[in-house]
Amino acid sequence: MLTQRFFALSLLSVALSSAASPSEQSLVNQISQFGVTYQVKDNLAALHGVDCAALGADWAACNRATITLTNHGPALTDKHWAIYMSNVHQTLRVDNDQFKMTHIVGDLTRLEPTDKFTGIGAGESVEIPIVNEYWQLFITDVMPRWYVTAGQATPQIIASTDSEDLSKFVLPFGDNWRRSADDHNVLMQPVSRFDKNSDITPLPASALRGQISPTPLEVKLHPHDASLSRGVTLSLNGLSTATRQAVVQRFEQLGVQQRASGYAITSDIRPGYFSGALAKSGAYRLNINARSASIVGYDAAGAFYGLMSILSLIPADGTPQIATLDATDAPRFAYRGAFLDVARNFHSKQAVLRLLDQMAAWKMNTFHFHLSDDEGWRIEIPGLPELTEVGSQRCHDLTEQRCLLPQLGSGPFSDNNGSGYFSRADYIEIVEYAQARHITVIPEIDMPAHARAAVIAMEARYQRLMHAGQPDQASAYRLIDPTDDSNTTSVQLYDRTSYLNPCIDASQRFVDKVIGEIQAMHREAGQPLTTWHFGGDEAKNIRFGPGYSDRHQPKPGTGLRDWQQEDRPWAKSQVCQALINSGKVNDLAHLPSYFAMTVSAIVQRHGIGKMQAWQDGLKDAKDARAFATPRVAVNFWDTLYWGGFDSASDWTQKGYDVVISSPDYLYLDFPSEVNPQERGYYWGTRFSDERKIFAFAPDNLPQNAETSTDRDGNAFSAKSDKPWTGAYGLSAQLWSETVRTDPQMEYMIYPRLFAVAERSWHRASWELDYRAGREFIGGQTRLVDRHALQQDWQRFANLLGQRELAKLDKAGIAYRLPVPGAKIVAGVLAMNVALPGVTLEYSLDNGTHWQRYDAAQPPQVSGAVQVRSVSADGLRSSRVESL
Repeated sequence: MLTQRFFALSLLSVALSSAASPSEQSLVNQISQFGVTYQVKDNLAALHGVDCAALGADWAACNRATITLTNHGPALTDKHWAIYMSNVHQTLRVDNDQFKMTHIVGDLTRLEPTDKFTGIGAGESVEIPIVNEYWQLFITDVMPRWYVTAGQATPQIIASTDSEDLSKFVLPFGDNWRRSADDHNVLMQPVSRFDKNSDITPLPASALRGQISPTPLEVKLHPHDASLSRGVTLSLNGLSTATRQAVVQRFEQLGVQQRASGYAITSDIRPGYFSGALAKSGAYRLNINARSASIVGYDAAGAFYGLMSILSLIPADGTPQIATLDATDAPRFAYRGAFLDVARNFHSKQAVLRLLDQMAAWKMNTFHFHLSDDEGWRIEIPGLPELTEVGSQRCHDLTEQRCLLPQLGSGPFSDNNGSGYFSRADYIEIVEYAQARHITVIPEIDMPAHARAAVIAMEARYQRLMHAGQPDQASAYRLIDPTDDSNTTSVQLYDRTSYLNPCIDASQRFVDKVIGEIQAMHREAGQPLTTWHFGGDEAKNIRFGPGYSDRHQPKPGTGLRDWQQEDRPWAKSQVCQALINSGKVNDLAHLPSYFAMTVSAIVQRHGIGKMQAWQDGLKDAKDARAFATPRVAVNFWDTLYWGGFDSASDWTQKGYDVVISSPDYLYLDFPSEVNPQERGYYWGTRFSDERKIFAFAPDNLPQNAETSTDRDGNAFSAKSDKPWTGAYGLSAQLWSETVRTDPQMEYMIYPRLFAVAERSWHRASWELDYRAGREFIGGQTRLVDRHALQQDWQRFANLLGQRELAKLDKAGIAYRLPVPGAKIVAGVLAMNVALPGVTLEYSLDNGTHWQRYDAAQPPQVSGAVQVRSVSADGLRSSRVESL
């Protein structure tokens, strides 16, 4: 029983509260100074003698790695210590009988000596070979901040792992970067990167003159420029005071001051000025002449976007002049979104505000804010203090009465981005900031799965109120059924505490309370909620997935598990069994969609007209009409090459607003290139760079088979015979499992987000109309105009490299600088870059001195050469690589 577990852990907490012995603390302190290295040995272990299937690995895929501990202190013989680490791929076997590894919950894993431990001598090292599920292909598969415990001693982080520079203890991958024997991805190194960039050339500034970002519907360029050297004077009719302030802030950030004698810019709102396809929110007409600029917007959003278009024309070098032109423009999709996960790791309010600034500049209008998950609850809810006092904190408290257990490299203390939350005032400020920039905030509180932070927090509340003799209040928001002792494993390796119970009244009271409080914040911010995001994804036991089979009825190529010991979520909940027996719900599998329909009624009662969810959370509902809200949207995240090009149609036919959120193109937590030094998960694709995202066809999903590959770099074919009524919108996602800091967040988002913004605003000429039954075969068909696509990308790449990255410098954003391509031919160094205009440098003395690369006069070199790119302000550089 979960109640018994918490009672036992409470007793353990009392025991642990006693003072540590000096020997225990000395032991912890000594081990915290151990040298640690982690080396991936073999990602194709199943082909090299390891029976991954018998070990229970998903799709019988496992890898071998070695942990090496080096004792820098005196000889160690004590067996009563443990090292905790974040291990996102579960360890299935330890091939050193002096040690064992135990999975705790989520990715938290404990390494400790066995009875056979013989000690580690002074200055000696011990190797611990292990076998893990899946693969380890990028350095961020290994998490930092391993820590040591012993008895009641204060935990200590092992110093050699206490860094965001993972290369300090993770050894180079060498050839271990392939996922399978059929992996045809190309490892990005200087030469291969040079070849990839070879069809992109720098364009002269004249070729970029008058280029508005994102691309407008129509532009007519005029020959002269308008000077902004005397600043601007703004007369902005129809815009709120806050929006006007946002516009002034953006002008000033780009070096243009507001002055009474400056260049005159006016805006007005006249919806009757637009007709046909232009009569929509966000449409505008822009005239820029030598004396003044005028904007006519269909609505306030249109007027604002016209101003953003003027701002996009300002050169990065600070030259105060813009091209004269006439533009007519309107957005492609009604929903142009960016999603940010602050639950897995917290990100600061300032980083969120910087993101909203860039979204506004690129005419993105929806901020999907992922505020809760298993690893953290990130918003203050008045009346439920434990949500932030416990659910927003991570630390080494085995009882989880003070905090959640450490995850994702957060270590034993709460002094890093594993912990944190937005106060009520913080959240209101964020919504106000977004509202001023014509961005709608959609909060997501994920349920019924991915809910562990809420579940544990409400258990802490339950324990507090029970001890206070208030059983009715204690149970009011308790999210578990104490009769449920189901053995289930979530996708992120959590137990049944990952799932709030959808069958109990307390869960509905909890949802009602949270929605009501967040709606109150939105109303106070001047942006009442119009959409509530339910989450809904992955409410399942992963061990019943297709990559596993019952060891009593084994299937080749799958991991063997004892299904008699596994349960579906809520299988043993007496309340859920009664609900199913009543006939209200067909079976356990239908509970997530049943709960979604229940929540939609609560959403409707709070005056919110639309509910949104990840599509798998609604899969068992008949159609959108099954919900109480007038409209229902889904974030569609089926991977295209696994059938998403076809299954997207099913959702439009059922009446849902479909927001394309395809992982293989739009997940910004995936690596930017195939190189183990990059950051990110990669289950959906091995990389997504700006060029790949730019080439995405969101409204003709089969087309993408011609312009990209599957995750192993292999061609695939795509055809759908179903009707397609069109996407409602496009959304980029940044999940934060491997993204612990704000600079890491910005490295992953920018400049890739701008390619998403381009596709969500503008339909390119090379995007084909969807036609049922038309087949696209990668490497064979030539239906897409490749030349037009390449020319369009060259234009956009130059805009980013020559103009937009420097604007990010001015905004103080730690974007990713592209690593250069380079090769040496007959002793001459040749360099290029994916985004022309970025400064390139090389070093001939191992990085002591750096010289600027000039393609017009390439240098003669000999010996080792290092290359990098440098930001326009000279303050940051890319990863350094050697030839």
